[in-house]
Amino acid sequence: MSSPAKRRKKNDYNASNRPVRSLDSFFAKQKDAANGVSKSNEPKIPQKITQFQDKGSGKAHEAAMTDEELARKLQEEWNNEDLDADANNSNEASDTRETTRANGISEDIVEPSLDKPELLKTSANKNLNDNQESTPLKKHVLSLQSAAAEEDTVSANLPFDQSPLEFDPTKSISDLQKQWVSDGGNATYALLTRCFVLVNGTQSRIKIVDTLVNLLRTIIEGDPESLLPAVWLATNSISPPYIDLELGLGGSAISKALKKVCGLDNTGLKTLYNKYGDPGDVAFEAKKRQSFTLRKPKPLTIKSVFDSLIKIANSKGQGSQEVKQRIVERLVQDARGAEESRYIVRTLVQHLRIGAVKTTMLIALSRAFLLSRPSNATFPVQSRESLRMLRKESLTELYSKNEEIVKACFARHPNYNDLIPILLEIGVCDELLLRCGLSLHIPLRPMLGSITRDLGEMLTKLQGRDFSCEYKYDGQRAQVHCDDQGQVTIFSRHLELMTDKYPDLVALVPNIRGEGVSSFILEGEVVAIDHESGDLKTFQTLANRARKDVVIGSVKVNVCLFAFDLMYLNGEELLNRPFRERRELLRSLFVEIPNHFTWVKNLDATSADAEAVLEFFKSATAIKCEGIMVKVLDDLPNPDLQADVDSADNEQAQPPPTPQKTVKGAKSKRKTKSITGNTNEKDAPATSSRRKALLATYEPDKRLDSWLKVKKDYNTSADTLDLIPVAGWHGQGRKSKWWSPILLAVRNAETGTLEAVTKCMSGFTDKFYAANRAKYDPDNEEESNTLHGKPGYVEYEGGNPDVWFEPQEVWECAFADITLSPTYTAAIGLVSDERGLSLRFPRFLRVREDKGIEEASEARFLAGLWRKQEAREPRREKKVEEEDAEQEEEY
Repeated sequence: MSSPAKRRKKNDYNASNRPVRSLDSFFAKQKDAANGVSKSNEPKIPQKITQFQDKGSGKAHEAAMTDEELARKLQEEWNNEDLDADANNSNEASDTRETTRANGISEDIVEPSLDKPELLKTSANKNLNDNQESTPLKKHVLSLQSAAAEEDTVSANLPFDQSPLEFDPTKSISDLQKQWVSDGGNATYALLTRCFVLVNGTQSRIKIVDTLVNLLRTIIEGDPESLLPAVWLATNSISPPYIDLELGLGGSAISKALKKVCGLDNTGLKTLYNKYGDPGDVAFEAKKRQSFTLRKPKPLTIKSVFDSLIKIANSKGQGSQEVKQRIVERLVQDARGAEESRYIVRTLVQHLRIGAVKTTMLIALSRAFLLSRPSNATFPVQSRESLRMLRKESLTELYSKNEEIVKACFARHPNYNDLIPILLEIGVCDELLLRCGLSLHIPLRPMLGSITRDLGEMLTKLQGRDFSCEYKYDGQRAQVHCDDQGQVTIFSRHLELMTDKYPDLVALVPNIRGEGVSSFILEGEVVAIDHESGDLKTFQTLANRARKDVVIGSVKVNVCLFAFDLMYLNGEELLNRPFRERRELLRSLFVEIPNHFTWVKNLDATSADAEAVLEFFKSATAIKCEGIMVKVLDDLPNPDLQADVDSADNEQAQPPPTPQKTVKGAKSKRKTKSITGNTNEKDAPATSSRRKALLATYEPDKRLDSWLKVKKDYNTSADTLDLIPVAGWHGQGRKSKWWSPILLAVRNAETGTLEAVTKCMSGFTDKFYAANRAKYDPDNEEESNTLHGKPGYVEYEGGNPDVWFEPQEVWECAFADITLSPTYTAAIGLVSDERGLSLRFPRFLRVREDKGIEEASEARFLAGLWRKQEAREPRREKKVEEEDAEQEEEY
């Protein structure tokens, strides 16, 4: 009978999946029986007398021994055999060394014996002392390891939350690099986790920026190769939007990994998820409760985590799900500690929740390269001592200059894969815009318009200015690129590639280019349209168009491109040209094709043309446009500011104070302070309350008052509905502890059912979210307002909500439009036999405490609103002509 230690060395050994028990546990029942202790339902187990017979000699030996004593005796013998074998190996090695020395042969040149590998020596063996040489070799046996791997104490204690003017990365880089060498040479993920923990623990935007700056500086100086993956991971993405690289992971992949790695069952996982909501928090708690694992976690590095995400995204075809699952499990398994697990899982579900949005990261990059550079770079940097000596205003100006360069660069070329390598090479300078600026087939981030609640507010903002009102069509914003080779790419507002979605527009481009146009970037709105009559269709119709691999011959939803801006022409940027000039180039150099490619309908006006603007707004909403866009035409300063400039020039020949934002607490000072020619720099902020000049240039990725949008859903006189909340989902990101979105329903008075109409996640305050979560708490057994499953009286064909509410209150909600929907069942049969009605852009207004659920809006009322909305749709020309002919005959 071979010992367990020897059996483990055999290839045919299969470990049992049962838990390992100690000898004390194994013989516990016999001890209890020997002591007269037994369970009520179990008989006493008598001790056994074991007889031994020496088969070799034929002599019988009897010994009164219990099973436990025998087992311990045998185990001791087996252990002694292993120790003797190790001692023999050690003595043999020692004898060989003595023989070698006696013969005058150096140990370094002894040839290794093939049958005795223990004789292999290197020069490193010379420093071993006799005690080390005689130490038995350690056996490599599969055993339980602590799930809490050795912590990276250096990374865990880095003061990233210090001011960048105080933080010195060189103090810790040498210690970090020593650890990184043992972990493969690259910066560990623990460094990133440390930053995430600090950022997640503060609401201060200044602290968040400072923490990111210090993280980036440490990586720039310690491991520049890890900077690019660190930026991608910190911004919660792995590629720019226009590159189709998605993780494609569902919640089930994360759940399976947590169950397998952390030993959870379905009930335990569901309990954690219901309690915490956020998958990262669930992983944190699961990892915290895990004590042992069969595999010691291998420290994750920033590069290895990013590379794993790329592998997940690139896994396609048969067997890809299994490959993705193994990678996810390995990431969760190798996460050291609960915090790393939290952020690994949040990264996998792409909800990092650290507040490091794009703008914050760009600011952090601009400041990090102001203070740090890689060891092989030569661009100039500022010392912390010199920056500390600057006045606050001077430091702010220096920061702002760098920030504007980096932001402008990223707005024109939004890809960290191109930006980061150039920053590592030349730092932040004017050359950055030249080397990483506007490029064909790489979308620039679009300029955005500020929201205006009504026309009166808009006219006030643009007092005395020339502006253009344009129809805001209910379609999809598109950015069209074309090079001198005729290659065309089309991007969405969110920079996603849409070329395959609109092959008809691609085929149209050669026909719209006028003579002399070789390359261009223009912007417009893609709208569903009837090519014969020119009637516009709703956005819902456009949404029914396929997104990929569309063939021109199979297109069922025709579109028209309504162009409104030109940003690039024949190799030249037009961003700094005023809007009037850009619009003139667009309309003079491109060929209009009615109902296929044309210009947005517009009205040029001033604030004195209030009546004409109002009529224009009404005409836009009458043909189912969203509203109007109002754009400043010429690059002129604010009239009030210009008057002050002229006055100052006449009196003092000095420039006026720089316009500043209103300083809190400075209002009373401005009342008593007069503006004189001797106004100094210190007094300037308190003496100015004017708005900045409105520019007519194209400002990528900025939302300015030079573009204003007035939409019909902002009109306070619009219709509202009284809806019943019936279900909710766990929120994502900041809202993970609340219910968001919330499923709302209308009442069907005839059948008594509640018909789902929309999901709402707009208009709520944090206070309301918290109160609503407490009201509909599935864990509160005493006052639970939730149901265990979908009630039979609720009709909904969509996904499964995380919780069903007991209907008991009414919410008033506003909305933009009513659309036909295959998912929602509201008013089905009243307007369509196959589809119900849904709401676009629903917004919560208030709880109607004066109404019960029996007074909520009915499905028939919703259908009536839809018919009234459809009645405003323009009739086709043929239909109008027929009606006019009928009227003439009557008269």
